Amino acid sequence: MQKRTFRPLYEKYRDAGSPYLEPLSKTEARLRHPNGAYYRIELDGQTAGALYLSLRGPGKFRLGPLFVLPEFQNRGIAQAAIRALEARHGPGVWELDTLLQEPGNCHLYEKMGYKRTGTQTVVNSRLTLIDYQKIVK
Repeated sequence: MQKRTFRPLYEKYRDAGSPYLEPLSKTEARLRHPNGAYYRIELDGQTAGALYLSLRGPGKFRLGPLFVLPEFQNRGIAQAAIRALEARHGPGVWELDTLLQEPGNCHLYEKMGYKRTGTQTVVNSRLTLIDYQKIVK
């Protein structure tokens, strides 16, 4: 599912750190990590995607990777999943990064109240990651 979702972005940006290229062992390590969990995203009883959440310290959360299968995209599913996790885990500092060159991703997080931190990481000549943060009260 992760590979299927991230393949078009990998083909567009050719970044060596793409979730498309992640070996299964990295996903398995996330599953075993004591301060993280994958959450399955469902729509009408079907698996539509997944979201990983890690606890980076008291009241400090990190989202990602987040992926929604192509046939379920643009239906508000990612937004609903993030809101559900924020409500479930409560107040704190929530962080994530996304692709600066994907305006839809940036729009999603910004309309949900995430603010750009100013930190950017140039991955290659085609791709820059941008960090976001939100204070959930």
